Amino acid sequence: MKSFSLDVEASIAHARADVAALHDELVRYGLVVWTGGNVSGRVPGADLFVIKPSGVSYADLTPENMILCDLDGDVVPDSAGSDRAPSSDTAAHAYVYRNMPHVGGVVHTHSTYATAWAARGQEIPCVITAMADEFGGPIPIGPFAIIGDDSIGRGIVETLGSHRSRAVLMQNHGPFTIGSSAKDAVKAAVMVEDVARTVHIAREGGPLIPIPQEAIDRLFDRYQNVYGQSEDDGR
Repeated sequence: MKSFSLDVEASIAHARADVAALHDELVRYGLVVWTGGNVSGRVPGADLFVIKPSGVSYADLTPENMILCDLDGDVVPDSAGSDRAPSSDTAAHAYVYRNMPHVGGVVHTHSTYATAWAARGQEIPCVITAMADEFGGPIPIGPFAIIGDDSIGRGIVETLGSHRSRAVLMQNHGPFTIGSSAKDAVKAAVMVEDVARTVHIAREGGPLIPIPQEAIDRLFDRYQNVYGQSEDDGR
């Protein structure tokens, strides 16, 4: 049984509560069905993260059954933790945390419209200002990868490492989002499904009108640096 300092124990407890509660947002916004999808959150001050257990109903998720892992994706037994297996996407989340130290949260869903774009292997073009604001351009496609090891994580990092977007559509799979916190990553998951739906409907009505890159840059800068209250990290 692993023991930690009081400060780290407090950070773990906060991460457990935060990640457990944020799964309710995936249900609230219709981003998941049954037990698919997951939220994870980095533990501040430690090389650890918290993720949901595999195959457990969203209604049954609690801070106590969140799984504590190290950045290799290995479960870290501790006094407050569950003995259940972690999410099948744990290796992918761990790879992102190891290789993107600025990331504080990762989310995966199979939300309908975003996954439909992924099934076609098509990026979502930046044709509405909400996309420019939130993602700074199109939502890119990541490579096809099989779940079970860190292949998906490698695809996420390779795709988003040189991109402003906080969302990637893994081909034939679905969206993964990253954020400065777990809440920030959940917001990105909500927004990517919203724009995926809107752009799909717009495309059905006729040709899409692209936004000039200069305007995208200006919109992104304003939204990221000016919009909202300075203390509101969720914008």
